[in-house]
Amino acid sequence: MAKDTPEPTKDTPADAQTQQQTVRVRMDQRDVKTSYANSFNTHAQTNEVILDFGLNMPVPPQPDQQPEILLQITDRIILNYYSAKRLALTLGQVVRRHEERFGELELDDNKRVKGDS
Repeated sequence: MAKDTPEPTKDTPADAQTQQQTVRVRMDQRDVKTSYANSFNTHAQTNEVILDFGLNMPVPPQPDQQPEILLQITDRIILNYYSAKRLALTLGQVVRRHEERFGELELDDNKRVKGDS
């Protein structure tokens, strides 16, 4: 009867062979929730990173008051630092690929707005 994993040889340590095994990942998306966010906030704790996502909504101006923006938090994700780092690296790669294809994403609103001509 054939085995799924080859036996370790004298030249190859068992842990080296274990690292080369592949794992099949099955994703269950039956309960997935889709949200839109145009704003976020981060909080750092000793063992976790908290990401708050929400909607940045202007508040109608009131006489004699400063303009306001309401950040309505709709979703909170809590990650350990290892997952946060993997997320940061993955997002960096996704944005880099997008910019390579479509051009740089300008974060300064004033530079994005085209003047009236």
